[in-house]
Amino acid sequence: MGVLLFITAWSWLKRLGGVGLILLALADNSVVPLPGSMDALTIVLSAHQKEWWPYYAVMATIGAILGGYVTYALGRKGGKESLARKLPRQKAEKVYEIFNRFGFWSLLVPGLLPPPVPFSPFLIAAGAMQYSRRKFLAAVGLARGIRYGALAYMGSMYSKQIFGFFHKYYQLILWTFVAVAVLGGTGAGIYVWKRKRKHSAFSTQHSATVARWK
Repeated sequence: MGVLLFITAWSWLKRLGGVGLILLALADNSVVPLPGSMDALTIVLSAHQKEWWPYYAVMATIGAILGGYVTYALGRKGGKESLARKLPRQKAEKVYEIFNRFGFWSLLVPGLLPPPVPFSPFLIAAGAMQYSRRKFLAAVGLARGIRYGALAYMGSMYSKQIFGFFHKYYQLILWTFVAVAVLGGTGAGIYVWKRKRKHSAFSTQHSATVARWK
């Protein structure tokens, strides 16, 4: 019965196309994740309609952002106890510790990685710790945009061969994207830091000059 229900639901989501991706993403990026389901559906739809892969990537990303925000909002409303109800307290405290230390990156990196890397605990933690909505949406949108964009493109390029290829190289490709994202983010962080340092030095020099003229 359960298998039949799954097949029926899967067929229905495939027929819905992009809308099906949004509906599935709402569940997959919420408190009841469905590991691997979004990846598989994004690939299948992009393989069937190759020229539409950007559309499917966008729809999957929109659904991921919406689903993630629902979880974030629940965490924001329920506070730290909302994660304690989902995980053992020790693990929940570990998630909060990681999030408190890495912030943006604790959303970006798990959002890029394949199952079984957990993502929803960090969505809840972001809400519970009153993390900036703008930064939250930027992190989730960037992570899922890269991930689903890569998967949709792979589906369009490799079509029927994608499943064997996907099984063999899936984690390698996503880890490559993670490395690129981390390097890019680090470079941007260094650039911003240098700009702030330069601006701070200029402000100090300007203040000293003004003081001498007084």
